[in-house]
This record gives sequence, C-alpha cells and structure tokens, in this order.
Amino acid sequence: MQQNIQPFDGIRVLDLTHVLAGPFATYQLAVLGADVIKVENPSDPDMAREWGPEPSLNGRRMGTAFLTQGGNKRAIALDLATAQGREVLLKLVEGADVLVENYRPGALAALGLDDETLARANPQLIHVSMSAFGQHGPRGEMTAYDYVIQATSGLMAMTGTKEVHPIKFGPAAVDYATGTTGAFAISAALLQRHRTGKGQRVDLAMLDVAMVLMSLDLTALTRAGVEPEPSGNLTVQATCNAYQTKDGLVMLGASNMKQYRRLWRALERPDMIRESYAARHEAFDDEVALLTDIMLTRSAQEWEDYLQSHHVPAARVRRMPEAFQDPQFRTRNVFAEIDDPETGSLTVPLNAFKLAHGGGRLERVPPRVGQHSEEILRELGYDEAEIPAVLSACGQDRA
Repeated sequence: MQQNIQPFDGIRVLDLTHVLAGPFATYQLAVLGADVIKVENPSDPDMAREWGPEPSLNGRRMGTAFLTQGGNKRAIALDLATAQGREVLLKLVEGADVLVENYRPGALAALGLDDETLARANPQLIHVSMSAFGQHGPRGEMTAYDYVIQATSGLMAMTGTKEVHPIKFGPAAVDYATGTTGAFAISAALLQRHRTGKGQRVDLAMLDVAMVLMSLDLTALTRAGVEPEPSGNLTVQATCNAYQTKDGLVMLGASNMKQYRRLWRALERPDMIRESYAARHEAFDDEVALLTDIMLTRSAQEWEDYLQSHHVPAARVRRMPEAFQDPQFRTRNVFAEIDDPETGSLTVPLNAFKLAHGGGRLERVPPRVGQHSEEILRELGYDEAEIPAVLSACGQDRA
C-alpha cells in the first residue's frame, strides 16, 4: 500500500499563474500527487486557454497550450480586485502549503495581498514569485516572455549559424526550464520547512534561468573572455558535429576519448586518432574534411545503426512526428492520455523521469474556468446558502 503514495501527496498548492512557466511548475507537482488549485479571474483567465491550433478549443478556453499542463488541477474563479475574492484567497492560504504566482512585481501587494498579509494568514506558507527579471533591481518592473528573455540574455545571439543569426529557440525552452526550476525550488523549500518549520519566500526570475542554461559559455566568458558565437550544427570537436549523408543529416557525438577512438577505428582510420583533446582541437579542420567525405558514403540510418553498434553516439536527425513514435517511449513514463468528452483525446507530457514507485500519473482532466469553485468553497466552510452570493461577489455566476 505504501508504494502507491506519491511524493507530494497531502501538499496543497495554490496556482495563481498563467501561460507556460508557472503552470508547468505546478503541473509537475500535480502529477506527483499535490492538490493544485488553479485560481483565475473569471473575466480574464489564463491566456493559454485560448492558445493552440484548434480554434474550437480556443473558443471554449480549453486550448492545447492550457491542456498541456492543466491536468490533475482543480479550478476556482476569483476576482482578487474584490474584497470577497481576497477573503476567499486568504482562507485558501490558511490551509495551503505553497502559493505560486507570476504577477508583475508589486501587483499582488497593490491588491492588499503583500508578503506580510500572506505570511500572517499562514506563517509556514511557501510563497513563490515567478517573474521575468526578479522582484527587485533596475529591471524589476519590466515584463517579458520566453522569446524576449532569449533576446535579453544573449541566448538568442549565440543561436543560429555564422551566416544566419540571431535565431530564437524553436520550443519555449526558457519557459519550461523556468517551470522545472520552479518545481525544484518548491521541493527544496518544502524539505527545508520540514526541517525548520519555517515558511519561505522564493524569488524566481526567467533571466536568471536563461543565464544558468548558458553556464558553460558564461564561465568561458568570465574566465577567458571568449564570447559564444553562433556555430549552427558545429561544436568545438569535429567528431561531435552534424554531417550530410546520402539522404540526410547524422549527428555524431564521439565526445570523450574512448568514443573518439572507437569512431576512428570503426571508420577504419586509426591513423586519425589524436592523443589529447588539445591535439584533437588542432586537427579540427582535417577531421571535419575527412568526416564530410566519409559520411556521404552511407545513409543516415545506416550510419546510426553501424556507429551505435560500435558504441559510438550517433543519430539520424528526425522530425518530431517520427521522434514521438520512437518505441523507446513505450518503456518510459513520459506521456499520459487525456480522454475528456469536452476536449477529446490528447497526449501530453508527464514527467521527464521515472520513479520505481509513486511516480507521475494523470488522474483528472484539465478544468474549465472555475469548475470546482463550489466544491472548494464548501471545503473552506461556506454553507450552501452563502455560496451563490460568494460566487457572485467573486465575479463568477453559479454553474
């Protein structure tokens, strides 16, 4: 029986976030057992609800951008500009473990929900603020999204080829890295509270996350003054580049010395083996020229199969539809199925790791705006006679 307990069973999280980074952080906790309550303004809910390739879903405020990370959550609609909305939120805070919000710095305080007020309601609360640049500093009041942070941080300038740059990342990498960092920060704060009994204030900035994503390049800059330049599919090692084959690209990854030696032996060119990373660097142009010719002699799949059989990292470059169908995923716990009469079936990511027991699972479909308002109000002690008036005062009509 104990094996069915999930890591965050018994933890209640108030989710006052929108778009991608914040909702993804709370979603990671939700699929691992946390009771996540999504708090939205009924007249201005999460804008991700209207994002996605299907207009019919967007029109119902159930767009795929929301569905991707809305599972296992309950939803209550509160207009925090109203006294009743703030009253209900503070009641929720009293029984919560974590509150996550990505309001513009100072916006919650302007509503009368400053740090002191939230801490008085619950001294053990873990209050997480997720913002573009942090709660203070010269950029504190500025706003941004993933792609704006890519531009600000230097990440965009180092992406692309020598001929075509800057280029933003394809996926919203900064958003999802910020969400993952947020889930990690919450986990750390919960562990600390378990040991100290004290609440915590977490200030998480997307700009900080973007800089951490460039850790290797940042250290090279601060130590050696080497500025990262866009290099396309090239790396500093010739045996870790993408090469054209008979029918497409193959990405080589012979990085460490063992893999490097295996590669040249598999290619029947042991004479190309250098004895150090420095010597490999000096031979970069010669190795690139030879590999460019050799890789053209087989198809990308033939090279992948052949080199992997020699324990050399290599992969044919695939597009997402094919990658998603990889049979390897049948052995993992990365995806889950949503099957909802309103939105239809949908496959969404779960966690990017497996646990031997108590791992991620999807048990509740993403909620409509305010879907669980009445249920949650009852849990807070409001009786049936009060609920209609409370809902109306919070800006939500009774379903």
